[in-house]
Amino acid sequence: MDTVLFVNKKPGMTSFDVCYKLRKVFNTKSIGHTGTLDPMAEGVMIILIGKATKINQFVVGHDKEYIATLEYGYETDTLDKEGKVTKTCDVKKYTEEEIVKVLKAFEKAYDQLPPLTSAIKVDGKKLYEYQRKGIEVEVPKREVTIYRNELIKCDDKGFTFKSHVSSGTYIRALVRDIMQELGGLGTLTALKRTKVADISINDCDDIDDITEGNYHAHDILDVLKMSYATYEYPDIKDIKNGKRIKIDSDQKRLVITGGGKALAVYEAEDDRYRCVRGLF
Repeated sequence: MDTVLFVNKKPGMTSFDVCYKLRKVFNTKSIGHTGTLDPMAEGVMIILIGKATKINQFVVGHDKEYIATLEYGYETDTLDKEGKVTKTCDVKKYTEEEIVKVLKAFEKAYDQLPPLTSAIKVDGKKLYEYQRKGIEVEVPKREVTIYRNELIKCDDKGFTFKSHVSSGTYIRALVRDIMQELGGLGTLTALKRTKVADISINDCDDIDDITEGNYHAHDILDVLKMSYATYEYPDIKDIKNGKRIKIDSDQKRLVITGGGKALAVYEAEDDRYRCVRGLF
């Protein structure tokens, strides 16, 4: 089976758990995903099965949308409710206007300090590996972009907001930074990924339904179209042989198709296009 599934991950499952369960459902070892969700989080996951795993490198880096809930008064080592409390403070009462003002102030590109428990690598090791051993390491900040923040609800304990962000943004770190700007502490207590590129949570199948055979399979080409333009090439044999080809296009990368099927991803090089990855 060579296909793409849009899965609504349940909270409590790891991203590996999702792949492991679907590996059994479809009786295949060739399976992967395009973006990890923490165990406490739920929402959109793109699962690649069979030959679809070949497109992994071409379908990462999309903007995402989340709904996040935070609680006032404390911060943990993981910046979410799963961690150990490291800081506490008196809980302040924030008005809706104060919260909205700070949320809007973060609609920008800024250098974000990733959580110490993230999988970002420093000197070849993941940050959480240093954290588990109690080794202090200088964590490099990364530029992320927050396109839109929208307050959904708030009370004296915390608030919930929707955030449209660039790839690489850590919502738990965004929560930390927002609370610092408000002059307090806060920790992420719930997270739902509601959108990846144009894929909405409403487009996703629940894993229980997939297990029972009720799901929507998506073509590799449809997913690639989210990122790249396509070009129908007349000689399929040239593409399957990885031949450099001449194409009249201003695109840096193209998905080459034949008979309406994705055959390869090609990249501009000098006056021709070269094969980056065959998909057949």
